[in-house]
Amino acid sequence: MTKTTELFGSMVFGDTVMKQRLPKETYRALKKTIEDGKDLDIGVANVVANAMKDWAVEHGVTHFTHWFQPMTGTTAEKHDSFISPTPDGQVIMEFSGKELIKGEPDASSFPSGGLRATFEARGYTAWDPTSYAFIKDGILCIPTAFCSYGGEALDKKTPLLRSMETLSGQALRILRLFGNTQATRVLSTVGPEQEYFLIDRKLYEQRKDLKYCNRTLFGARPPKGQQLDDHYFGAIRPRVSAFMKELDEELWKLGVLAKTKHNEVAPAQHELAPIFTTTNIATDHNQITMELMRRIAYKHGLACLLHEKPFAGVNGSGKHNNWSISTNTGENLLEPTSDPHGNLQFLLFLCAVIKAVDEYQDLLRVSVASAGNDHRLGANEAPPAIISMFLGDELTDVLTCIETDSDYIDRVKCDMEMGVHVLPNFKKDTTDRNRTSPFAFTGNKFEFRMLGSALSIAGPNIVLNTIVAEELRQFADALENGADFEKDVLALIKKTLKEHKRIIFNGNNYSGEWVTEAEKRGLLNLKSTADCLPYFIHPKNVELFTSHHIFTEREMHSRYEILLDSYCKTINIEAVTMLQMAKKSIMPAVIGYTRELTETALAKEQLGVNADTEKRLSSELSSLLSCFISAIDRLDQAMINVKDTGDIAQQAGDYREYVFAAMQEVRGVSDRMETIVSKKYWPWPTYGDLLFSV
Repeated sequence: MTKTTELFGSMVFGDTVMKQRLPKETYRALKKTIEDGKDLDIGVANVVANAMKDWAVEHGVTHFTHWFQPMTGTTAEKHDSFISPTPDGQVIMEFSGKELIKGEPDASSFPSGGLRATFEARGYTAWDPTSYAFIKDGILCIPTAFCSYGGEALDKKTPLLRSMETLSGQALRILRLFGNTQATRVLSTVGPEQEYFLIDRKLYEQRKDLKYCNRTLFGARPPKGQQLDDHYFGAIRPRVSAFMKELDEELWKLGVLAKTKHNEVAPAQHELAPIFTTTNIATDHNQITMELMRRIAYKHGLACLLHEKPFAGVNGSGKHNNWSISTNTGENLLEPTSDPHGNLQFLLFLCAVIKAVDEYQDLLRVSVASAGNDHRLGANEAPPAIISMFLGDELTDVLTCIETDSDYIDRVKCDMEMGVHVLPNFKKDTTDRNRTSPFAFTGNKFEFRMLGSALSIAGPNIVLNTIVAEELRQFADALENGADFEKDVLALIKKTLKEHKRIIFNGNNYSGEWVTEAEKRGLLNLKSTADCLPYFIHPKNVELFTSHHIFTEREMHSRYEILLDSYCKTINIEAVTMLQMAKKSIMPAVIGYTRELTETALAKEQLGVNADTEKRLSSELSSLLSCFISAIDRLDQAMINVKDTGDIAQQAGDYREYVFAAMQEVRGVSDRMETIVSKKYWPWPTYGDLLFSV
């Protein structure tokens, strides 16, 4: 049996492999490119490409692909073989530096938001040497950026890399002011916790809503859901355990730091959490993780659901984005240390985050917006749509003392005594966990908990990197020419707290009182994707992204169009699927069962037997069916009306206000009928079947 240490990274052309296979000068040049962001020489690329090809061929690989992340939210790949013809009619295996560095996929066939017309097809993929190549399904996958012929970014990686460079540059300015001359780069790091559902594949195949929409559009709640909290951290069932074991092993081969696995709150729900790594690599790894989850589930006779709300009435799935910033010398800049009150550097970086979250709460909300996540945000399973920050008692006390010029008394740290001699005493953490907070400080990082499970983590981290970089820029501008640095830092911290403390809330974000309080504080409450997307192209946000060269204004408008279009298409697909299921399956099932009840009632009456039960059920179903048909007609009409809307933003609002509302009405009647109609007639597996079948 292969040891885990030998298995880990075995399918990755990583640092160890490069050190073994590349000439020393080539290796040093490539490392300089990776670590310092320097340009790559074509001569170095040729040597790397040949070594990469030889390594891949030794693993049985015949094809390579430029693996990229278009605006679809998934990944894309086009496979090319290594073969090259020889004069004698044979072939050799070749791979050049030019092929490594650049590819040319069709740019017009991916979402571009108007950046590319159909006849403007040329696009480019460019090798990202900071994310190692890997072998997946016998294909050498080379992580790349993706841009149009005109140079516009058409992917999620390019702006993410730009944001990381911007954050590094501004953070270094602050570090230099504190006398740090050793660090040469500052990196944002992320550990994304991934939630998901596993259901039986055969049952999945019987439901068109799951196949087309990745969520159930109909379904009455079963008697038992998550009320008893018995699934959370419960014993993992053998079939699920086998899936998790294979998933871990396949992820480890690809260098993904899969660390924790457990049952989540809802029945059939689970979670995988990795160890943090740099944001770019973490994003690539999370895309790989989602892909492997689906594929390995299929092998085990399961279906992996990554939708944010596949089942009504039980918790949906999120993706907690644990974000921090560290130097390339290993210093975590969000580490309070043992004396946060006296750690001015930490407090300044903390205030940059506080100011960023307050001033750009709209962008953070936009970064997690999707039709699927609209079902989840605000329910008692996820943070509300209102952005706020949790800091905990100790940091809140520290900041309050600084703001008010009062003495700080350490009242939080203490030993935890369990009251049993055999159990060890241990140090209590200085802050509790607030699972209701959208953006919570958790020791030396912030946990951004609003992300939906299907979302690429690139978007939220582009926003986080950029908004914090902007505040650090402002701080550096204010401090670089000051006369008394320590005094100036304290004054800046105090000013920031007074102006932005409204964003800090350590209480229960689920409470109705908080909604009222947040409104008083002037915080935004953008409840749906249609509500929040227009904020993306607000002049303030256009200025932010363009000034830091994360997006051009044209790229921002294209992404705005793509997000709106995706939202409208998602609800349209769901509505059409719902209408088909309602008309072709539910209506015949109800009519069939009603007929059986009527015939049974007639037969009983002819025998002189009381048939009141059958008559009552038949009458109730007939009445419900009439309501159902009326609701279907209203949904049909809403679909017709929304297509007449010209403006895409207005159309998104109409889909939310009219089509989605009509869908809810159709579902409500259907779910009531499901509780009455015989299981023999009901056309697909119920919630009870789906949630408790594995």
